[in-house]
Amino acid sequence: MLAQERHDLILENLRQHGRLRVGELATELGVSVITIRRDLGELDALGLLRRVHGGAVGLGPDADVAPAGGQRTIGIVVPNATFYYTDAIRGAERVADRYGARLVLGVSGYDQTVESERIGKLLDLGVTGILLSTALGDGQADQLGDLLDNLAVPVVLMERSFGFPHVSRELDHVRTDHAYGAMVALRHLASLGHRRIGVSLSESVTSYWLRRGVEQAAGPLGVEAFVSATPLPRVGEDPASIAQLDDFLAECEDFGAKAILAHSDEDAARLAERAMERGLRIPQDLALVAYNDETAALALVPMTAVSPPKLAIGRIACELLLRRLTADERLPTQHLSLLPELRIRESCGALNDDRF
Repeated sequence: MLAQERHDLILENLRQHGRLRVGELATELGVSVITIRRDLGELDALGLLRRVHGGAVGLGPDADVAPAGGQRTIGIVVPNATFYYTDAIRGAERVADRYGARLVLGVSGYDQTVESERIGKLLDLGVTGILLSTALGDGQADQLGDLLDNLAVPVVLMERSFGFPHVSRELDHVRTDHAYGAMVALRHLASLGHRRIGVSLSESVTSYWLRRGVEQAAGPLGVEAFVSATPLPRVGEDPASIAQLDDFLAECEDFGAKAILAHSDEDAARLAERAMERGLRIPQDLALVAYNDETAALALVPMTAVSPPKLAIGRIACELLLRRLTADERLPTQHLSLLPELRIRESCGALNDDRF
């Protein structure tokens, strides 16, 4: 098929539907996604359509895809709607309200198949853009496939920073600099005199960046840190759970660490309780810093914690998306990293040499 024939079919399809998706066009016309993207770029340059993430829209008065009644609808897809993402959703909701937009939530449960289904339902609903925190973390970018490339509406990533070569087009993203968060925790412990620090990381997408932060910060701070491979139970008083806690505390003792960074709050709280059951004093004998600050203040010993800016993540991401949707000009792609802050409570203290 000649380029001009494809262009004619693309414009006719656009007149009928008002919006086009790259993946669907490629299938319908029997050509590659790259060919369709090139065609859309050429038609955009001629002023015959407007390219958007993953597709194109028309240039008529109805091209701005606000739903009937004038209220713009945007989607937000997150791995879960509790704890960490509760504040992010709330922040996005506040901005959507200010713009007079409707926010629709989809929850993936960290399942890629469910995530694709949620995104599809939002697109069928007619959302004009999507705030997305994928089920995959940054360390799993090679598993993305064409999820992001085929989205036909503007997308702002939250707490993810996928880019080239894993996606063909850079997307706006707003994320917490978790590596910096790990550095803040180590810096605080080093300032208290600790030179050996044990680190426990739960299995999560955040741990990818925390591990990198620990590795990058230890040398400049003059501390030694080890990241344990021992998984920690958040609940349970059974012998196996207690043994896991004891194993990690034994690792710290063998390493000479009298300070611990634990991700997340539940792990830090359980470690503190078990350490006290073993006769250790918090913070005199063992200092702890938690990561997340969801429930850290409510622990038996209130936990010093690194607190990601969760509310701001949702607020800034939604603001960025709605600005892109309402701007009269094309905006540059933005990659924003927000710094977490350390909230000091009772679980940290000066180094004490007379006991573990």
